[in-house]
Amino acid sequence: MWQTVRIFLLGFILPCYVHAQNSTATLCSTQSSYRPPSNSDIMVTCGTDRMDLSILLCPVYYGGYNESLMALNAKFTTPECRGTPDVVTNPPVLKFSFPINEKFLSMCGNSLKISSDVGTGPFSDYSNVQSVNISGIISSLDPSVGTITYRQEILYQFSCRYPLQYLINNTEVSVSGVSLAVKDNNGSFISTLSMSLYSDAAYTQPLLVPKTGLKLKTRIFVEVRASNLTDKFNVLLDRCYASTSPFPANSTYYDLFVGCTKDGQTVVPLNGIAQRAQFSFEAFRFVEHKNLTVSTFYLHCVTRLCENSSCASMLPKCNTTARRRRDVSPDTPIMATVSSGPIMTKVENGDPTEATTQTHSSQAETDLVGVAVTTGVLCMFCIGMAAFIVFLVKKGVIRIV
Repeated sequence: MWQTVRIFLLGFILPCYVHAQNSTATLCSTQSSYRPPSNSDIMVTCGTDRMDLSILLCPVYYGGYNESLMALNAKFTTPECRGTPDVVTNPPVLKFSFPINEKFLSMCGNSLKISSDVGTGPFSDYSNVQSVNISGIISSLDPSVGTITYRQEILYQFSCRYPLQYLINNTEVSVSGVSLAVKDNNGSFISTLSMSLYSDAAYTQPLLVPKTGLKLKTRIFVEVRASNLTDKFNVLLDRCYASTSPFPANSTYYDLFVGCTKDGQTVVPLNGIAQRAQFSFEAFRFVEHKNLTVSTFYLHCVTRLCENSSCASMLPKCNTTARRRRDVSPDTPIMATVSSGPIMTKVENGDPTEATTQTHSSQAETDLVGVAVTTGVLCMFCIGMAAFIVFLVKKGVIRIV
């Protein structure tokens, strides 16, 4: 049976094999990379929405194969699973690139596994932090049709590991780097996450913050969204807070919500059940900004991507009396950040000097009214006493000599 399949595959691939063998073999014969294959021949780039692989092409030719006989997970008859040669690069390479979505991962036989671990570093207070591992192999197809072969099979293993918990705040986008990998490599989905501010409950009208600041108690609607991401994951906000500095270390901060514990004006209508999470709160001022015209603060959210089938188990159980406040200190190292912009609130009647002047004026007016009322009361008392004395004289109780 396997012999029949092999003959079919070779009939499909052999014309490509002969053409490629003639053109590239000559080029490779002059390259220093024309040698037996090695584990160091593969480069893995773990992108946010796709994975890119490249292997040195000349070792493939040295082993008696070519680009048409190399494919992801032995899917030789699927064009999307075969590589593209780049002979302009020195040394020549064979490139594979595929999106991180369920359709393609299944098409080319790549493996996607979710694992849960105890949080470390900035997330050491979290007992369940998920990671996703995407792995597979680049394998060769032996063109020999006989019973035996002298060609050594070529296999390159690759793997990308993505942590699913990030700190989103207002500063910049920072995607963790990648390096040469044969067994494992690390990537980040952070650049697929964004934080946006809106002025309406439908989350459609972007919030415009004037230079003079927002009025106090203006409701601010916040959305954290994942884009260009496989639909296997949802967005879950563990904690969102405001700080007086774009970098929360060593600055005043105020928690909007941490799990079930939240500010009285904070509403969380959507969290952990979609590729976006939403909450809203009312604009406020930090007390330390009492002498400033505009109070500026910055939003930060500790965010994780959870597999949609397990998100429910990670949501805080807000209907229980014994719940643990899962907190992350604001001065812990930041793994990655995305921009949301500063939020400014203002003194309602102008600058603090004007507000102070108005306060003093109001106090003076109050004092004047108090004096007038007191004087009126005394006058009424005197008139009343005079009338009472006249009444007593008429009754003969008091005689005037």
